[in-house]
Amino acid sequence: MDQLSAMRVFTRVVETGNFSKAANSLKMPKTSVTTAVQALEAHLATKLLNRTTRRVVVTTDGALYYERAARILSELDELDNSLSSSQAQPSGKVRVALSGAFADRIIMPALCEFHTRYPKIQLEFDIGDRIVDYVAENIDCALRAGTPSDQSLVARKVADLELRTYAAPLYLERMGTPHHPRDLNKGHFGVGYMKAYEGRVFPLMFRKGEEDVEVSLDYVISVNEFRSYMAATIAGIGVAQAVAFTVSDSVKRGELVEILSDWQRDPIPLYVVYPQTRHLSNKVRVFVDWLARKLHEAQQSEARHDASLRTKAQG
Repeated sequence: MDQLSAMRVFTRVVETGNFSKAANSLKMPKTSVTTAVQALEAHLATKLLNRTTRRVVVTTDGALYYERAARILSELDELDNSLSSSQAQPSGKVRVALSGAFADRIIMPALCEFHTRYPKIQLEFDIGDRIVDYVAENIDCALRAGTPSDQSLVARKVADLELRTYAAPLYLERMGTPHHPRDLNKGHFGVGYMKAYEGRVFPLMFRKGEEDVEVSLDYVISVNEFRSYMAATIAGIGVAQAVAFTVSDSVKRGELVEILSDWQRDPIPLYVVYPQTRHLSNKVRVFVDWLARKLHEAQQSEARHDASLRTKAQG
C-alpha cells in the first residue's frame, strides 16, 4: 500500500462527503478510492469511515486521523512547492471563487498576460457570490468583499474598494435626480443587494465631511450576484452603489450616471481568503500577487480618469 496516496484519497472522501465525489475530484475510478480507504483502515487496524447507501460518516478515529493527515499533506505540498519554485515554473490547477464583476473587469482582459508569464498554471473559476464550501469543493482561494467573519479562513487584504452611487438616465428622468442622500427617501427605489450568507439587503451609505447618512430604500428586486445587480440598475429599476472601475464601461456608454458624486462611502476592504488547513502553494501565491497588482492598476487608472474629468470641468 502507498500510504501517502491512501491518505490523500481518504482526506478527499472526508472533504467531499462521499466516494463518488472524491473519485471525480481525484480523477480515479470509484473502486480505486474504495480500495485505498480499505487498505488504509487495514493498515491502521481501525475503522475510519462508516458507509451507508447515502453518505459517509467519519468515525471518532477517522476524525482524529483526518485532522493530522490533512496537516501533514498540506505541509508536504508546501515543502515540495518551496523547493521546486526556484527551479521550475509553478504549475497545476488553481480553483478560485470570485464575483463576476472582478472576473470580467480584472482577470479576463489580462488573462493572456498571466498565461504568458505562468504557462503551466490552469485557472478554474467559480464565478458568483454564493456560499462555497472551500474544502469540499477544493477551492484554493476566494476573493471576498468585507472583513471575513469565518475564523477558519486565513485572509489577506488586497485592496480597499471605493463605492459610488449610480442610476440609469431613464430612472432619473422618471424619478428626478437627488441632490442629497435624504432626497432618496422621497419616493426613490433601490436595487437591493445581499450576500447569500447574510440574507439581508445592504443599505446605501454616504459620508461628506463629518456628516454620515444611511438610507434603506424600498426595492422592487434584490439579488445576491453583481451582474444581475447592475443589469437591474441599467434597466432603470432603482439606485445602486458599485465600485467605479466595475461599471466604467456602462458609464461611458451612457447606460449609467453617477449621482451624489460629492458624497462618499467608507471603503470596503477586499480580501483573498483560503482555509487554514491549506498553506498558500506557490501556484496560488503567484496568482494572488498578480491579482492584487491588477486590482491596484485598475484603481489607479480610475483615479487618473477622475482627475482628468475634474481638470476638464475646471477648464
